[in-house]
Amino acid sequence: MLSMIIRPAASVRGEVILPGDKSISHRAAILLSLSDGRARISNFATSADCTATVDCFRLLGVQIGREGSELVVNGVGKDGLSTPGGPLNCENSGTTMRLAAGVLAGQEFESILTGDESLSRRPMKRVIEPLVKMGADIEGSEGHAPLIIRGRTALRAIDYEPPVASAQIKSCVLLAGLNSSGWTSVLERTPTRDHTERMLKWLGVDVAAESVDEGVRISVSGDARLTARNIQVPGDLSSAAFFLVAAGFMAGSELRLPNVGLNGSRRAVVDVLAEIGVNIEISNEREECNEPVADLLVRGNLSTSAELIHLSGDLIANLIDEIPILAIAGTQMEGGLEIRDAGELRVKESDRIAAVVANLRKMNAIVEEFEDGLRVERSDLKGAVVDAFGDHRIAMAFAVAGLFASGETEIVGAESAAVSFPAFFDVLDQVIY
Repeated sequence: MLSMIIRPAASVRGEVILPGDKSISHRAAILLSLSDGRARISNFATSADCTATVDCFRLLGVQIGREGSELVVNGVGKDGLSTPGGPLNCENSGTTMRLAAGVLAGQEFESILTGDESLSRRPMKRVIEPLVKMGADIEGSEGHAPLIIRGRTALRAIDYEPPVASAQIKSCVLLAGLNSSGWTSVLERTPTRDHTERMLKWLGVDVAAESVDEGVRISVSGDARLTARNIQVPGDLSSAAFFLVAAGFMAGSELRLPNVGLNGSRRAVVDVLAEIGVNIEISNEREECNEPVADLLVRGNLSTSAELIHLSGDLIANLIDEIPILAIAGTQMEGGLEIRDAGELRVKESDRIAAVVANLRKMNAIVEEFEDGLRVERSDLKGAVVDAFGDHRIAMAFAVAGLFASGETEIVGAESAAVSFPAFFDVLDQVIY
């Protein structure tokens, strides 16, 4: 295991060029593989998770290669995938497994999706159930990977309401719907990331969104074809969040983050930090490949709300990946921070609620754990030996905590940051003073 030593910092200054958005990169590789034609992806994520997606679709017969800094995908069409020569290893990527399951459910061959020990503990029943309803034959190990998928064409079109708010479940069902015998719909009571819908539209698919009493019903037709188009991936907002918190709570900091994805279903972390009192300037707002993009400038500001800030309800689905770093921010807020309705964090790469609480307690933070969240008070953090728990977001969140702490902080298992941001520690080192 790799350990990283983090020392306290006085300020964060300069510019950070972020890696490509991980969620968008996954979808770009998958949807261009299913498209008719050849297209390029610029700023494709450097993460291990997205590499797993590319490797899986190469094994399914898609030619994907590098030309300079771009990824080039020669699409085979939605019905042109080939029988893989062996299991498809999704490594640590839940997005790869759940979205690939939707694609493979509509193919006329058998495939096996596997993953590492961590991924094999994550719940897959939530995608197995709708795919079985659509006519696929799927075997799992008590609702977990490995998944054996015996697909069929055409799948039955269904109208499905996911049991939990999840962009991955929604995307899985919509991707399966591309090979269904009619219109497949997903009812969302709570909005989740809409990258799949946006990219499908970019590639020429008619995505219907109907407002109903219960929420929004999103539908695709099994007759749809995808037309290859180049995709520019914006900078990853979830990666930006670590730097926004680091700079935002240190006086004298000024950090620029250009070309950041600012999708409305993802930007809650920016809005929450601004509401707390972090000085974030948004400029040059625009759309690239049907995705909102902007430049961010964050300046250090120690003036925060004296009242306890509560984050709960529908908002949580919009910032689920940013909750670990927001918990660190809570230690720097005068009134502290309480997060509820975040039970989904228990089944991520780690139990993120337990991991955050355990590490914060080691660092002298005042924190209370709930089944669905936590409450953290303003705390004088002290350096300690903390564990990444094999989770990239825990590793990066506690690197930021180490900047606020007195003394040295050692992060054991720091290599897990490579799952989403391989250069994180190098980039952080370049902007701290």
